Amino acid sequence: MHELDSSFQLIAEPSLRIKRVYDAPVRADGYRILVDRIWPRGVSKLRAKLDAWLPELAPSAELRKWFGHDPERWKAFSRRYRTELARKSSVIDSIRRRALNGPVTLIYAARDPLHNQALVLKQFIEAA
Repeated sequence: MHELDSSFQLIAEPSLRIKRVYDAPVRADGYRILVDRIWPRGVSKLRAKLDAWLPELAPSAELRKWFGHDPERWKAFSRRYRTELARKSSVIDSIRRRALNGPVTLIYAARDPLHNQALVLKQFIEAA
């Protein structure tokens, strides 16, 4: 059997997931953070069961309007949004630390599960 070097450390992966605000909250969601700039239509604060709302993590109004959820603009949107996120390192770091200690779910309202800001944000936090 091999002995571990005393300097060896296990690096934990953050427990991050994404979920639409319109999907029912469950205990496994852990800490729920709404990451939209605008409050989602037709959802009460009670129904959303959020632990935090961080509109400052959402894409800028200009970028959001430019993207318009057009899948053809997805790659450019992702690149531009990551540039915006790079300026928000303290908030990103706090979410990452929280996710190392338990599940964190990034909540979004967009209809498209493959082309939304929560997906980019999740990947950005995991890479931090």
